[in-house]
Amino acid sequence: MTDAKILVIDDNTAVLSTLRLVLKSVFRTVVAVSDPQLIPALISAGDVDAVLLDMNFGSDKLDGQDGLFWLDRIMNRSGLENPPAVVMITAFGDVGLAVTSLKKGALDFIQKPWDNNDLIRKLQEAIIKRDERNAKPQPEEEEREELPLNLEEIERQTIIRVLDTCGHNLTTAAEKLGISRQTLYNKIKHHGIV
Repeated sequence: MTDAKILVIDDNTAVLSTLRLVLKSVFRTVVAVSDPQLIPALISAGDVDAVLLDMNFGSDKLDGQDGLFWLDRIMNRSGLENPPAVVMITAFGDVGLAVTSLKKGALDFIQKPWDNNDLIRKLQEAIIKRDERNAKPQPEEEEREELPLNLEEIERQTIIRVLDTCGHNLTTAAEKLGISRQTLYNKIKHHGIV
């Protein structure tokens, strides 16, 4: 059992129950809530190691903006020196949404339906990345702004992850990424993915 506290936020109670069952056998504490408004209070003590955050709340908007809003609150407005690792999860995502969430501080992105082992591995890796990030001295603000962000590599890694979760079925992967099969094929060729 991993000595970590995980916060799961998803407005679907069936998904919450399933995630709680999957994660409680691996992590010390699993807190599952359906209302994202509770996030500030739940992370304020600084004892949450990772947040598994849904991208959409309610059925009226499925563009991921709710999740990005709460990601920003966790990463930049929580007042914590060491914010929890955030892994985004959604049934309605695409490469652009994944890239945006990674740029805003999420450490990974998972598509529903998920593979339990993959989900657990990604949460554990996110906690390790967070701990490593916080152990390293941060560059000065001016230096940080000059560091280039390699969107090509983020897109490449996202495509590889989705292909792996789909058993390399291009049609299914294209659907999960929200792009056409031909566009996916072109991106695979462009990135040299085998």
